[in-house]
Amino acid sequence: QVQLVESGGGLVQAGGSLRLSCAASGRRFSEYSMGWFRQAPGKDREFVAAVSWIGGTTYYADSVKGRFTISRDNAESTVYLQMNSLRPEDTAVYVCAAVRFSSLSNHPANPHEYDYWGRGTQVTVSS
Repeated sequence: QVQLVESGGGLVQAGGSLRLSCAASGRRFSEYSMGWFRQAPGKDREFVAAVSWIGGTTYYADSVKGRFTISRDNAESTVYLQMNSLRPEDTAVYVCAAVRFSSLSNHPANPHEYDYWGRGTQVTVSS
């Protein structure tokens, strides 16, 4: 199993930037594909971005493409989400997710593809 702990959330003005981190405690982090989801009050969980365990293929929701960048550092067992040009509609709890040995090639945005979830970190963007 793997435990996931997010950090880096906070309050930022529109147009600003934040970098979220998700630290994994498992010893085989390189074997996991990783994803970021977000959930705003009263809304369904929304896919944000993902990166596969082989090849580092990245996937993005249309709503964040060009503004957000997902990356991973296997040596540090950490996945990052760099968020630029933030908008008030980006306000949500951002949650890290993981699945072992899955390429995510078919349905990277499907939350059922992921087996492990963090507790989330709050991101609030003011106008």
